[in-house]
Amino acid sequence: MRHRKIANTSVEVTELGFGASVIGNLYRVTPVQDAVASVEAALAGGVRYFDTAPHYGLGLSERRLGAVLRGLPRERYVVSSKVGRLLVPDERPRGVDSEGFVVRDDLRRQWDFSRDGVLRSLDATLERTGLDRLDIVYLHDPDDHWRQAADEAMPALADLRDQGVVGAIGAGMNQSAMLARFLRETAADVVMLAGRYTLLDQSALDDVLPAALDHGRSMVAVGVFNSGLLSRDRPAPGMTYDYADAPPHLVARAREIAEVCARHGTTLPAAAIAFPFSHPSIINVTLGMRNAEQVGRNVDLYRRRVPEGLWDDLRTRGLIRPDVPTPTSAEHTPETEGVGVVSDGPGH
Repeated sequence: MRHRKIANTSVEVTELGFGASVIGNLYRVTPVQDAVASVEAALAGGVRYFDTAPHYGLGLSERRLGAVLRGLPRERYVVSSKVGRLLVPDERPRGVDSEGFVVRDDLRRQWDFSRDGVLRSLDATLERTGLDRLDIVYLHDPDDHWRQAADEAMPALADLRDQGVVGAIGAGMNQSAMLARFLRETAADVVMLAGRYTLLDQSALDDVLPAALDHGRSMVAVGVFNSGLLSRDRPAPGMTYDYADAPPHLVARAREIAEVCARHGTTLPAAAIAFPFSHPSIINVTLGMRNAEQVGRNVDLYRRRVPEGLWDDLRTRGLIRPDVPTPTSAEHTPETEGVGVVSDGPGH
């Protein structure tokens, strides 16, 4: 599996990443045996980048991921986690978490982007995972906390990076505008963006991707299926787009894209995974994977050939923006094992 380097750092990630939110019981219970099997299958499939966060299952994701990884040689994998939500005792538990994870709510999340909050969060993550270090640390959803995140949290992470405690730092969000500010105004090396550079939404071309190119930074793309609509060969009514029912006009557009994909000998989900690599600043696509079967499917989709002519056809038909760059390579095949690719510029 191809590797790409986070610009201006020594951290390399595989082009396909494992998003560990779902093994934290996102939306429904993931049995522990499925969680373990999914991480093991990802490793067997060549995936070497794993992303988690305290937010995911109130620490369950971090514990499950760490239980598998910490028994392996540390150089075999790259792990990112996030700061900004401290986990503290819940004085008024109601029995189950209220933020989408099927776990007990003995803990609650407390926003904290202070320097002390960052250090406490990282210490807790290392304890839960049992790892000796994190390779990448993101500020997690600082939408309503710009000033403290930029003035306190990011400098704290920069100090840790400069000391060699972590390899790369950045922010992860569902919006692109503030991520552009992080790239332009702070010490961030990399940003993680959900759902805004996909076959159905290229709004990241308006802000964060130009910022990444201008400042020589990197981006990780998540949510490339837009929460479901791009995940099947034939989109249908009732599928979701950004975690709500997909509007009819987007279902129709996704079907048109799927038909063009079929004419080029590929599929909609394979194209959805390959599409972000059309931009030179994007070094990785991370997908949530709940069990070994999903891992196998996603690794297979990643490795499928997606002809470069597809993108030209989609542009001509007005199905993607005319300013979408042409990928330098749209093929992901087993023969690329071990190849290191350095980006030109630069789960959720």
